[in-house]
Amino acid sequence: MAPWSPFGPHLLLVLLLLCPPLPPTQAHRFSALNTTFNHLALAPGRGTVYVGAVNRLFQLSPELQLEAVAVTGPIFDSPDCVPFRDPAECPQAQLTDNANQLLLVSSRARELVACGQVRQGVCEKRRLEDVSQLLYQAEDPGDGQFVAANAPGVATVGLVVPAPGRDLLLVARGLAGKLSGGVPPLTVRQLAGPQPFSSEGLGRLVVGDLSDYNNSYVAAFANARSAYFVFRRRGARAQAEYRSYVARVCLGDANLYSYVEVPLHCHGQGLIQAAFLAPGTLLGAFATGPKGTQAALCAFPLAELDGSMEQARRLCYTAGGRGPSGTEEATVEYGVTSRCVTLPPDSPESYPCGDEHTPSPIAGRQPLEARPLLQLGQPISAIAALQADGHMVAFLGDTQGQLHKVFLNGSQSQVYHSQQVGPPGSAIIPDLLVDNSSSHLYVLTAQQVDRVPVAACPQFPDCTSCLQARDPLCGWCILQGRCTRKGQCARAAQPNQWLWSYEEDSRCLHVQSLLPAHHPRQEQGQVTLSVPRLPTLAMDEYFHCAFGDYDSLAQVEGPHVACVTPPHDQLPLNPPGTDHVTLSLALMFEDVAIAVTNFSFYDCSAVHALEVAAPCRACVSSLWRCHWCPQSSRCVYGEHCPEGERTIYSTQEVDVQMRGPGVCPQVEGLAGPLLVPVGWESRLALRVRNLQHFRGLPASYHCWLELPGELKRLPASLEETAGDAGLVYCQAQQFHPPMAQRELPVPIYVTRGEGQRLDNARPLHVTLYDCAVGHPDCSHCQAANGSLGCLWCSHGQPACLYGPLCPPGAVELLCPTPTIDMIEPLTGPPEGGLALTILGSNLGRDFADVQDAVSVAGQPCNPDPALYRTSARIVCVTSPAPKGTTGPIQVAIKSRPPGISIQHFTYQDPILLSLSPQRGPQAGGTQLTIHGQHLQTGGNISAFVGSQSCPIQEPVCPEAIVCHTMPQAGPGEAVVRVVFGQAQRILGASPFRYTANPQLTAAEPSVSFRGGGRLIRVRGQDLDVVRHPLLSVWLETAAEAQATGAQPQDLRRGCGAPAEPPQACVQLEGGLLQCSTVCSINSSSLLLCRSPAVPDGARPQRVFFSLDNVRVDFANASGGRDFLYQPNPRLAPLSRKGPARLKPGNVLDVEGEGLNLGISKEEVRVHIGDGECLVKTLTLTHLYCEPPPRVPQAANGSSALPQFVVQMGNLRLALGPVQYEAEPAPPAFPVEAQVGLGMGVAVLTAAVLLLTLMYRHKSKQALRDYQKVLVQLENLEIGVGDQCRKEFTDLMTEMTDLSSDLEASGIPFLDYRTYTERVFFPGHGSCPLQPLFEGPGEEGHRVPVRQGLTQLSNLLNSKLFLLTLIHTLEEQPSFSQRDRCHVASLLSLALHSKLEYLTDIMKTLLGDLAAHYVHKNPKLMLRRTETMVEKLLTNWLSICLYTFLREVAGEPLYMLLRAIQYQVDKGPVDAVTGKAKRTLNDSHLLREDMDFRPLTLMVLVGPGAGGASGSSSAQHVPARVLDTDTITQVKEKVLEQVYKGTPFSQRPSVHTLDLEWRSGLAGHLTLSDEDLTSVTQNHWKRLNTLQHYKVPDGATVRLIPQLHNGGAVSQSLAQSCSSGENIPMLEDGEESGVRLWHLVKGTEEPEGNKVRRSSLRERERERARAKAIPEIYLTRLLSMKGTLQKFVDDTFQAILSVNRPVPIAVKYLFDFLDELAEKHGIEDPETLHIWKTNSLLLRFWVNTLKNPQLIFDIRVSDNVDAILAVIAQTFIDSCTVSEHKVGRDSPVNKLLYAREIPRYKQMVERYYSDIRQSSPASYQEMNSALAELSGNYTSAPHCLEALQELYNHIHRYYDQIINALEEDPVGQKMQLACRLQQIAALVENKVTDL
Repeated sequence: MAPWSPFGPHLLLVLLLLCPPLPPTQAHRFSALNTTFNHLALAPGRGTVYVGAVNRLFQLSPELQLEAVAVTGPIFDSPDCVPFRDPAECPQAQLTDNANQLLLVSSRARELVACGQVRQGVCEKRRLEDVSQLLYQAEDPGDGQFVAANAPGVATVGLVVPAPGRDLLLVARGLAGKLSGGVPPLTVRQLAGPQPFSSEGLGRLVVGDLSDYNNSYVAAFANARSAYFVFRRRGARAQAEYRSYVARVCLGDANLYSYVEVPLHCHGQGLIQAAFLAPGTLLGAFATGPKGTQAALCAFPLAELDGSMEQARRLCYTAGGRGPSGTEEATVEYGVTSRCVTLPPDSPESYPCGDEHTPSPIAGRQPLEARPLLQLGQPISAIAALQADGHMVAFLGDTQGQLHKVFLNGSQSQVYHSQQVGPPGSAIIPDLLVDNSSSHLYVLTAQQVDRVPVAACPQFPDCTSCLQARDPLCGWCILQGRCTRKGQCARAAQPNQWLWSYEEDSRCLHVQSLLPAHHPRQEQGQVTLSVPRLPTLAMDEYFHCAFGDYDSLAQVEGPHVACVTPPHDQLPLNPPGTDHVTLSLALMFEDVAIAVTNFSFYDCSAVHALEVAAPCRACVSSLWRCHWCPQSSRCVYGEHCPEGERTIYSTQEVDVQMRGPGVCPQVEGLAGPLLVPVGWESRLALRVRNLQHFRGLPASYHCWLELPGELKRLPASLEETAGDAGLVYCQAQQFHPPMAQRELPVPIYVTRGEGQRLDNARPLHVTLYDCAVGHPDCSHCQAANGSLGCLWCSHGQPACLYGPLCPPGAVELLCPTPTIDMIEPLTGPPEGGLALTILGSNLGRDFADVQDAVSVAGQPCNPDPALYRTSARIVCVTSPAPKGTTGPIQVAIKSRPPGISIQHFTYQDPILLSLSPQRGPQAGGTQLTIHGQHLQTGGNISAFVGSQSCPIQEPVCPEAIVCHTMPQAGPGEAVVRVVFGQAQRILGASPFRYTANPQLTAAEPSVSFRGGGRLIRVRGQDLDVVRHPLLSVWLETAAEAQATGAQPQDLRRGCGAPAEPPQACVQLEGGLLQCSTVCSINSSSLLLCRSPAVPDGARPQRVFFSLDNVRVDFANASGGRDFLYQPNPRLAPLSRKGPARLKPGNVLDVEGEGLNLGISKEEVRVHIGDGECLVKTLTLTHLYCEPPPRVPQAANGSSALPQFVVQMGNLRLALGPVQYEAEPAPPAFPVEAQVGLGMGVAVLTAAVLLLTLMYRHKSKQALRDYQKVLVQLENLEIGVGDQCRKEFTDLMTEMTDLSSDLEASGIPFLDYRTYTERVFFPGHGSCPLQPLFEGPGEEGHRVPVRQGLTQLSNLLNSKLFLLTLIHTLEEQPSFSQRDRCHVASLLSLALHSKLEYLTDIMKTLLGDLAAHYVHKNPKLMLRRTETMVEKLLTNWLSICLYTFLREVAGEPLYMLLRAIQYQVDKGPVDAVTGKAKRTLNDSHLLREDMDFRPLTLMVLVGPGAGGASGSSSAQHVPARVLDTDTITQVKEKVLEQVYKGTPFSQRPSVHTLDLEWRSGLAGHLTLSDEDLTSVTQNHWKRLNTLQHYKVPDGATVRLIPQLHNGGAVSQSLAQSCSSGENIPMLEDGEESGVRLWHLVKGTEEPEGNKVRRSSLRERERERARAKAIPEIYLTRLLSMKGTLQKFVDDTFQAILSVNRPVPIAVKYLFDFLDELAEKHGIEDPETLHIWKTNSLLLRFWVNTLKNPQLIFDIRVSDNVDAILAVIAQTFIDSCTVSEHKVGRDSPVNKLLYAREIPRYKQMVERYYSDIRQSSPASYQEMNSALAELSGNYTSAPHCLEALQELYNHIHRYYDQIINALEEDPVGQKMQLACRLQQIAALVENKVTDL
């Protein structure tokens, strides 16, 4: 046994006690620093709490105070080792944390049972009183004492159950660990005796195959009779999905004979996550929602559960498991030999807990159904329940640390309280315990233990909150005045003492009524309260009333309570501005308020002050019982006013005449005048009533007027009239308000004596008016109200005055002549009916003055009374008149000369002449121009097209009206008409024709720079009917951009002025910005649009075409492609210092960023001054252009240097001036010197003439070669871009055709079996496994061998055996790497039906591999396939990703292959050297110019020819070939075309067919690569081509079977077990010294030919050709790369995209690698990146890219293979972390994709990041997926063959494997070596004594 940790429990206790205590608010919480809690247990009686944690056991008091602690780890241990004493027995042991797996209390023995995860899950016993005292720990435990699961993620549950004379331990656990294969999922163990915790002699749940029944246990419970276990598991092997179960055993059944389980089903929910056995009910929380992120609570009545189990038991005992209908309703589960039987019918009663002869374990097939009681938004991890006061309350802990309290009220359940207990995000652990007093709940999370009250009743301060909380455990204890549990309320059993929120009519006590409702504060009185349902008191108890702070004894009679009010001196003062004070009135019991209300004490003396204008009315109309004393002006309470004074009583009094506000002394209103002129002395009179109350007492009266800014007091006199009425006269007075107003209302009131104000019966005011205000002219003045007395006065300045203020001679009775200032409109139609508006002054006092007073051009005009405005406006309707009539407007008011206008009105006849355009779309929006004469007639003009209005665009011009058509229901003609007022004109000669709406079918390109201006070609139908086509974009802009953005455009224009161009951008409602460009109509099928410019910071929301009223989104017009805006390009200046210098003939290279993202090369315009620089190449970062050969002039005509300007759409980028470098002029040279130099040159020429002649021929040849190279370079450089585009277009056309073909035939995927064989056993052909029993006489040996191999298959299910086998084989020096891969594939095949088990083995081995590399260099892990686990990983990924290959990645990969093949076939391919003109691999590049011509052969396909079997006549199938193709190459292309859509394996071999050329009726010629016509020259024989046979274009050929197989290149059809490799290229081997060649001859000559040299001329020609530059042909690689780029991108995107769901296997593997890195403390992200790359991308995807024949049934030629190698290498480079650096010396293949690799690297990084951030793949989901995959490979014979070959490897190292098994202690106990020996005896037919 390993030594314990050196720290003892006492030291830890001291450390914990020294920790600072928690704050008082968290007193009931316990946590320990850096400690993770696992389990919780509670001792009965005292209530001690025990906490099982990692490496610790804590003993806590009920209040969670620490009492004791025990240290349980860490210890030296390994899950792969049995418990040991000597560390040498387990070399791999390391210091391991000991998580607590099981914590139980044995009450009988006063012991605590604790089981950890170390030492194979053995248990120990400790004292309940002090857990630091260890009572028992096994020194050398046997495998029968392995109790708990030794993996933290696997749950273990258990129970201590009483048995006669002893306690037993029931333990259930999942499958975990290398050595747990022999531990059953459910065992009965003894707690006492010589071997505690042993299951020897006790019951165990026997399982046939643990990997098939990996139970995941949730909880265990026991009641008086039975123990229950809740768990999840997958069903038998046929059932792939997991289900929820509950199992039951009798408490006294130590042998588990009574084991019965039934499925649980919560309707519509997932698997059970937590459970609790409440009294009579099993509660279960089930996962629900997407990915189990929610939960549902279901309740299963225990009676129904037991009944379901009894039914299953009865059927299995007495009916063979069959129900009444004959279906199987019960069975014996777990793969054991027992079966349901037919025993006597009374067997279930005779054996209630089973017996030896009864079947077991029994599983019911019928699930127990329940409907959810409750749905929650978080997964539930813990449940507890409590039954109190007859109610059931459940407590649910979720995975986020929240505790939910639920009232289970029948089928209606509800959460009434939720609180955060644990840290947010920390799940509550299932051990949720209620204490012994049922008052507190212990809640455990990984970090802390909390003691939470079951009911928090005291926190509710009043009755309302207590009842509103709806806590079923709480109620309001009335006499205690607090919220309590029912048991805490002493008189709860008595009626009306304890209120519960769930009772009907449960309301808090309240005061229903008060009598009186209020009381005067000046006197003391009695108040009676009515309180329904008042509790009854004992004889010596009483209630009392509290008025605020004043108490008085209460007299109770039934529900009525009488109390005496406090004296006035003990009442608080009234608040300012009020007439009462309101106090709280509480009915009290002792110091508890039973019911509370408000009670008011009023003060009548304060009432009248609240309403100054009517104090008497305020007094007698108030809420209180107040009366008014008029003589003393007081408001009093009581019966009446003081003696001798009349009383006006309150309205609340009855049977009294003098009451209410109607008898108050008051001013009723003004007697006259109501209108008072300003500046004239007036005397006011007011009517008064009820002044008799003053009894004739003398007093003075005053009138008060509240003028603006002044309170005016006027003496008044009273004149009494009949009855109680009278008049008050105010003294006469002139009034002059400070501001001139037409009318000013002035409030007025009356006072008597010294400020004794009479009530105003209603608000009173007099109106001051001023005639001069609002009457600017005579007509207005005379039109004023006659009662005002206003006259037009000409005295001094003419004005409107009050009559008496104007001198008599100055009054003007007649007004001046009318004045006409303006008329509108100035024209009208001859039909009349036009509304004419006349504006001016003195236009009559009223309508009667002007009714017949208006004439227009001599014609009467009828005024409209509704639109007439006194003196200022007349609107009249014109009468008909002849056209051309003109004249002024006259207004003749009676007795006055007429007013005549200066403006003249003209009658003119509007004429409609023509229309443009004459057609438009039925959607409307066409801008229609109506041409004519005199169209600007009248002011109310409207246009119509048919019955639809055509809104007019202002202004209307004399010769044209512009309007916009409205939508029409359908195409057709419509008459255009214009209405001028009441006159109508119709354009009958040329109607407007509505046409069908334009349709858009294509739009390209679909990308532009943000600067806009790129030409978009839009194709469609009926486009020429559109008047104003626009391309628009809606933009979402920031607030600051909106503030500075464009404003809505004003479309108005002047007549004759040209239309202003529309604004580029306009602001729309809702904050959007719309930017548009006008498109030009090229034809009815083509629009040319420029992309709109987009401001910086704006985000495009929608791009669309506006075709008048038709709007079409760009995506709908372009076939689904959205329009994309790319950032504007950035170009670097040509030179940072001064002008850029340019030599004539040089190509300019401009660097930049994002140059080709939004434009093509042809669209870029580059200017140097006024000359153009022709753009040759445009890439992402470079622009190459050829400048003009001559020096251009500056564009602006100045003498400055020309500017270099790049125009990209709207973007104009000036990059600086350019200076041409002129060639230096020769200096002046003297004539004498020239003569001398000439003579010298002549002599020198004569001297070297001979040498010149000698080299003349050579020089000319070299010059010709050099010039040829220059021409080639120039042509290639210019043509490579064009060639790329043309090739890509052709390729896309071909791929489109291919896509349509694939819809019919499908992609030729290999079936799953062939796929796995090719991946598992690469290079082994189609027969990777040797057939079984091939030799003669094998029949007798077959049966034992099959038995042995079946036993070997079962033995492989032992994890210990399999791991030992793998480790032993890998330790053998002679066990090669090839052997390791082969054995790994055999294991993959043999365990294919148990992929969950295989995955577990692989994870274990990967963990060992990681531990091995961590100590060396972790970055090297999984780099190669050197170990069996690496090959296992490859095979595992191949199995798991097969579906992903077929559904996602297969199609783009296949399209890439076909694109490569199509491109390669379009150029010549040398059949001997394998080099091709079109390739990506420079080593396979044909570096010669070949003249070739494409041909189309018509292949004759008839009955029996294969291509069209079943047709009665031959068909002609076109096939594209080249005239330089060899005959074999032609046959391959013809076969590809004829058998299009047929998998390659089902096609005939090219070497079994001949090609026959047919010409005419009788001309048949068989073509072949070599025949008598082959050309042989100088020992070189050229293979025959179509060019050799002069086969013309369109020739007819046919494939015919070969009559004989001869020749070097023939090969028969592949046999069923062929090698599967490609046919090699034609070898240029020798035949009698003759070498074969096709397009180019080999560079190396045979040794024997080196002595034979050709002529000098031939050698010179060869030497010159060798000196040519072969690198000029590397542009072909670029062309090929550009053509294939889209398909490479699509393939990489399919592999690395997470837009689709990532395969669960990838997520599961990456999560596991993350766990490994975390476990070993690897924090370097680069290492984890390398692990993931090596495990998935390089191990699986690169292999798939390089070997597509692993998944497709195709032939991969050497050229395609070479291209795939380059693409795969690019993929590899993209996966590396290091920076991808290339230089001048880098290989060409590396340089090809140098620019793309950084982008691919980002894709890889994003792929890893997205997978890491996605939700983790659960164990259950992965197992479910693996279970589905397990059934895909069901070939039993192949599995036996795999086992046979696996046994052969075992046989090679038999002794070493046996020794390893015998040395392992656990292996000895499991007798693994013995089982292997038995297998060897059966397989090898040996006699053995075993």
